[in-house]
Amino acid sequence: MRRHHDMGGLPAGPVEPVEHAHAPWEKKVDAILRLLVGKGVMTLDELRRGIEDLGPGAYDELSYFERWISSISNVLLEKGVLEVAELGAAIEAARARREAAA
Repeated sequence: MRRHHDMGGLPAGPVEPVEHAHAPWEKKVDAILRLLVGKGVMTLDELRRGIEDLGPGAYDELSYFERWISSISNVLLEKGVLEVAELGAAIEAARARREAAA
């Protein structure tokens, strides 16, 4: 049975490879993943599994790096590296910094 993320072979038209600059937050997500993998906290297989486990709504609505950070967060929660309260506090602190900067 095909899972929602498995779109190989479905009609979608050609893929247009386009070089683009990454936003600073996207670079941070990449750096976080590289550090976690380098320290042995998680693997790329776990990242992929976490992305594939996103439900159809989330998978379709999230951008590439939003899928990454969602997967990273879920894996770290599963492993007990983070607790829900810690993650919630970090999200609120980031939101406050963004609003203060605006």
